[in-house]
Amino acid sequence: MADTNSPPAAGSHPEFLNECTKLTPVHYRILGMSWAGWVFDFYDLILFTFLMIPIAKEYNFSNLEMSYVLGTSLAATAVGGVIFGILSDRYGRRQVLQWTVLTYSIGTFCSGLAGSFWLLMIFRIITGLGVGGEWGTGQTYIGETFPGKNRGRYCAFMQTGAPVGIALASLVGGLLAPMIGWRYCFFVSVMPAFLVFYIRRKLPESDLWLYRKKEIEKGFHTVFRVGAGSVRQFMLLFSPPHRKFFLLSLVLAIFDMSAYWLTYSWMPGYLHAERHFTLTKSVLWILVTQSGGFLGYLLFGFIADRFGRRPAYSIYSVIMALGLIMVTLFWADIVMYPPIILAFMFMVGFGTGMFGGGGSLFSELFPTSVRNTAMGSAFNMARGIQFLTPVVISMIAVRFGLGGGISLAALFALLAGAWVWTFPETKGKKLYAGE
Repeated sequence: MADTNSPPAAGSHPEFLNECTKLTPVHYRILGMSWAGWVFDFYDLILFTFLMIPIAKEYNFSNLEMSYVLGTSLAATAVGGVIFGILSDRYGRRQVLQWTVLTYSIGTFCSGLAGSFWLLMIFRIITGLGVGGEWGTGQTYIGETFPGKNRGRYCAFMQTGAPVGIALASLVGGLLAPMIGWRYCFFVSVMPAFLVFYIRRKLPESDLWLYRKKEIEKGFHTVFRVGAGSVRQFMLLFSPPHRKFFLLSLVLAIFDMSAYWLTYSWMPGYLHAERHFTLTKSVLWILVTQSGGFLGYLLFGFIADRFGRRPAYSIYSVIMALGLIMVTLFWADIVMYPPIILAFMFMVGFGTGMFGGGGSLFSELFPTSVRNTAMGSAFNMARGIQFLTPVVISMIAVRFGLGGGISLAALFALLAGAWVWTFPETKGKKLYAGE
């Protein structure tokens, strides 16, 4: 007689989305909404950087005060990544994706109502919490519903939302703000909240998550029950089954984030102050890097699905590092050839496409019970500590200039490309129900 108290064996379930041999309209809806959530996630984070000057001018806030607001909102993304990761593992991917979009939309809208420094900080913290939760939830959702053979390309495609969000923030913050004012820029930015209605009506829950939920209800799994509290759920990441991969993932995310924010937090200022570009020309050259970033994200997944996660990471890290070194340390050698400089700027952006590998790699390392907690925590804890990067660059710039500070990003890019080889190769890995 079969043991009715034993869980069903993990294995293939052809009716599950991640077992489909051909992508369905449901796959594309999940991809589209996760991508849109990431576009507006990054948009809300970057928009504030464009509006800091008019806000500070109206209320006579100092640069230090505005840096506190920005730094606190970045730190809040770390908290949001952990909190919404835990909630997603408990209540489902679709449900929490809605919550993250609502949270950052409400925070951004309320930022337009702020009448004091402390209210502005509180509303930006709310925005940061939602921003921190969206990436891990969207990537987990895609990772659990797309087949292993092409998971890499679609997780990477979601990352193309970052340059799109930056471009949108540039248009609203740079062109629309002077016409309608900074408050109305925040007000119109509540529109992503309407994505929630589509998500609720058109998207299914992750069937891997639903399968595990049913097993928990039948008493087949107790791990989630033991870790039912938020702190306990987070601490599961440091338990023997998950500790190694979580710490490896956290370090990789820190290297990635350091390379990214060391590059982009001061690149416009570097071009303007040290290379004597006009502000308009600086923006145009940054857009070149963003176009490179869009293409880099778009192609990363194809390379990762064809050659593996680790080789793709390493290739991209070298491209980014080479571009950075040439436009900082070796600027004097290529300054007479603007097309060559632009080509290296494009390479910098293209190389940041290695961010497209985090979603697929992390989703393939962790089981359903802690997948979103691990992904959201690693990615956003790494992003949360990046409020230190402006300080680091400022200290280095005293002796070596902004170019010297930004060139440090090349080191972190190479470290990411080397560190990824501490992971097993997960190309094409199937995610099984019941794991």
